Amino acid sequence: MDRFCELAGLIRLQFCRISLKQLLEIKAFFGSVENALDASESDWKQAGILRDKQRQKYFEEGIESSVEEALLWGEGGDRHWIPWGADAYPSALREIDDPPILIGARGRIELLHDPQLAVVGSRHASKQGAMIAEDFSEFLSSQGIGITSGLAAGIDTHAHLGGLRGIGKTIAVVATGLDRVYPASNRNLAREIAEQGVIISEQPLGTKPLAQYFPQRNRMISGLSMGTLVVEAALKSGSLITARLALEQGKEVFAIPGSIYNPQAKGCHQLIKQGAKLVESADDILEELSPLLQVSLQTTQAKTGERKTLETAGDERDSKLLSFIEFEPISLDELVVVTKKPVSELQSQLLMLELSGRIEALSGGRWRRIK
Repeated sequence: MDRFCELAGLIRLQFCRISLKQLLEIKAFFGSVENALDASESDWKQAGILRDKQRQKYFEEGIESSVEEALLWGEGGDRHWIPWGADAYPSALREIDDPPILIGARGRIELLHDPQLAVVGSRHASKQGAMIAEDFSEFLSSQGIGITSGLAAGIDTHAHLGGLRGIGKTIAVVATGLDRVYPASNRNLAREIAEQGVIISEQPLGTKPLAQYFPQRNRMISGLSMGTLVVEAALKSGSLITARLALEQGKEVFAIPGSIYNPQAKGCHQLIKQGAKLVESADDILEELSPLLQVSLQTTQAKTGERKTLETAGDERDSKLLSFIEFEPISLDELVVVTKKPVSELQSQLLMLELSGRIEALSGGRWRRIK
């Protein structure tokens, strides 16, 4: 019984799908989650905090075995349980209405604290939409921005693929338990994300992909991110729910325009009419997010093997690039030649230097030093 500590209690409550409000009421009534574990069913009835179905689930036969299995699952090297209030809990999620009481995660949980952009769209993506999602995500990830999506078929899949190719990597938020992959066609992709990025869920282990859990997932996708990019979406689309939630959370919403004859573009056009920012390139998004990025990147560890701070990484790396940039403009192509660095790496360092106020971007893909 010594393993049934606070985490065991939280997992048990997760199976009951309680809200944060209920969790706080439980702590206030019983004194702690641990104390609540020792309470009888009559005590819980007296508390009046859980609904009837939740209380029945809490005392369901076999629930302790399910909790034990979940605790064992969390002992895997890349598997984690992150309670609300823990240091590892993403600060962005703390700000949304009704944040999850407990998050399961597989992979690099430090990525959850980095600046992110949600990239979402239709499960029935066109070839052009898939290409746009992948290209935008790869470019933005090369700038150190994590790409957050829902592991669905279509746009989500290509957003994750693009994100994996950059230093920002990708975060998959799923609507099932982390012992399942949905859709099954993304099993290999999920394995790759767990190795290089991170997959998270607020759902208990064993949860099937039921319709009511997807809007809950969408609020986490938008909540983790600085903004949401909708690449393709029909008028009745879960992506529009994510966009609406982002607006309610005070986040930026971006939309890719498409053909007036494409039904998968109508949702994006509706968002643009409602005030979403029309974007034609990933640079449009960077320009809008640069003030937020400047704040976030100054307080977030840079994406290096040792996860150094931005200031330390800048001293060691960006200053070397700065030595090649004079007060006379120089192009990206010229920098590739003189530095012998790949374009993606240079773009990331140039963004850091621009945000720190040491260089400025000029027309025609040129840069010049300003101090």
